[in-house]
Formats: sequence, structure tokens, C-alpha cells
Amino acid sequence: MGENRERIILLVEDNQDDEDLALRALRKRNVSNPIVVCRDGAEALEYVFGTGKYAGRNVAEFPAVTLLDLKLPKVDGLTVLERIRADERTKLMPVAILTSSNLEEDLIRGYQLGANSYVRKPVKFELFIEAILQLGIYWLLLNETPPDGA
Repeated sequence: MGENRERIILLVEDNQDDEDLALRALRKRNVSNPIVVCRDGAEALEYVFGTGKYAGRNVAEFPAVTLLDLKLPKVDGLTVLERIRADERTKLMPVAILTSSNLEEDLIRGYQLGANSYVRKPVKFELFIEAILQLGIYWLLLNETPPDGA
């Protein structure tokens, strides 16, 4: 990923309350990175691969991190992750699952499909905000990404 590009956060979330909380948490800590919100799995795949309403988007500029819910309309989060990992262009794209699912099979399947992280959404407001902040700090400031073409 080039140094001069703005590091985009892709938030894939169908729950309006969780979306609002995540956006507020990031803004509260002055995260100024552009945030793209997709509200279902099909839209997320359109964004990632530059199709549909995102046709023409430079797909070489993938997000610094994708925060991916699992329980999504149209295409579920695990299928989104599977398609991202199956494509040579996006297989190294950082994807953190951010879900309310406490099913062990979702956790196992997420990692089997190549998730970089799996975070359960805390029910308490303060804990949810802290989880989003920690994810943002890690993926935007601490994580090192592979060079272009890797």
C-alpha cells in the first residue's frame, strides 16, 4: 500500500445503532481516515471489487482494515470473507470480524477463512466504543501491511 494514500476503513454493518456507535467512537478519538460504510454483504463485495455502484473505484487501493459483521443481509459475512481471500488481488487485505455472534463455529470458520482478527461486540456501550477504538488504533497505527504487489 502506498504511503501517500489515505488509509480507508471499510465498515460492513447492517445494524444502524452499531454503525452509529462505531462512527462516533472513531470520531471521538479524532480518527480522520475516510470511512466507507456498506450495509450488506453484496454492497461490501461491490466496494472491494469495484463493481456495481462502486464501478470505476481503484481496487488497488484496498482498505487499511475492513470491520466485517457476520450476520448481514444478501451475502453473509463469512461468504464475503471467503470471496476476499479467494481473489489474488485482495487475499492479503486486513479483515477484522466484528460481530455479536457468540457461536464457536463462526469463530472457527472465520479463522479458517483467513480472518485477521475476531472481536465479539460488547453489549455495554462503553465497552463497544473501547473495542472500536482499540481496533482503529491497532489497524491504522500499529499494523504493518505488505508492500504493493506482494
